[in-house]
Amino acid sequence: MSSAAHSVVEPSRWVRILAGTVVVIYAIITIVPMLWIFMTGFKTPPDSISYPPKLLFEPSLEGYVNLFTTRTRQTPEYMQQLPPPQTWWDELVRSRQMVIAGPSKFGERFMNSVIIGFGSTFLSVFLGTLAAYAFSRFRVPLKDDLMFFILSTRMMPPIAVAIPIFLMYRAVGLSDTHLGMILLYTAVNVSLAVWLLKGFIDEIPREYEEAALIDGYTRLQAFVKVVLPQAATGIAATAIFCLIFAWNEYAFALLLTSGTAQTAPPFIPTIIGEGGLDWPAVAAGATLFLIPIVVFTILLRKHLLRGITFGAVRK
Repeated sequence: MSSAAHSVVEPSRWVRILAGTVVVIYAIITIVPMLWIFMTGFKTPPDSISYPPKLLFEPSLEGYVNLFTTRTRQTPEYMQQLPPPQTWWDELVRSRQMVIAGPSKFGERFMNSVIIGFGSTFLSVFLGTLAAYAFSRFRVPLKDDLMFFILSTRMMPPIAVAIPIFLMYRAVGLSDTHLGMILLYTAVNVSLAVWLLKGFIDEIPREYEEAALIDGYTRLQAFVKVVLPQAATGIAATAIFCLIFAWNEYAFALLLTSGTAQTAPPFIPTIIGEGGLDWPAVAAGATLFLIPIVVFTILLRKHLLRGITFGAVRK
């Protein structure tokens, strides 16, 4: 056998270089827009719309101040009558001939996203796990047809059912409520959860549960103590995908909420500044809105990688 023969598993040096180059280029293309949004959050409104765009600028927290406050413009005479500013953000706002009238609604909208996003994710994963276990372990009549029906609900564009859902929610009093949005996002996400988790549970040998049943465990105890720990990676991966959808969803949130339960995605684009959108405040809101989903994904990254590759290698 020639010593120059290559392994069918180990990639050649040039393949590794090419793959690494593609990954680096893709990472740059993906990161640059987020980096630009992050930088815009620290620009002043004039710098944010300057042409050509400024790469070097004096950082300012005006965007974050504008994001969390409501401001009103006052006359120079009124500004002269005011006492000296007590805080740096008050001084920053007064430099624009404005005063802070009160807090903005961004904090409330952000908390609505947290409640609705994590609440619907928990329900989707919980119901999806139970349904996936039933489809995987029991004889369900018309199993294939039911699984296809569940998947087909994911194929429908949201706008196709938005008006019927709006009318139904208005009739039953769920419009602009946290419960209504949690139930809606759960209904959309549960189909994805069932399909993902069924594949993970199918990979768990039935012998584990049979051994637990022989030892005196009930079916529920075997499910909780044997199946769930084995499916933890799949559950974590499913939770990330469900949370990403619920966290970023815009169409339903725009149509079904307007005040009490409005989430951050439809609120951030409505931040108004002088003469139009306050781009530093919009960028600051987008940056803060991105942080929870990034932290959640990083915390579960090991489970996500293991979950995606679960069952890929057979012994």
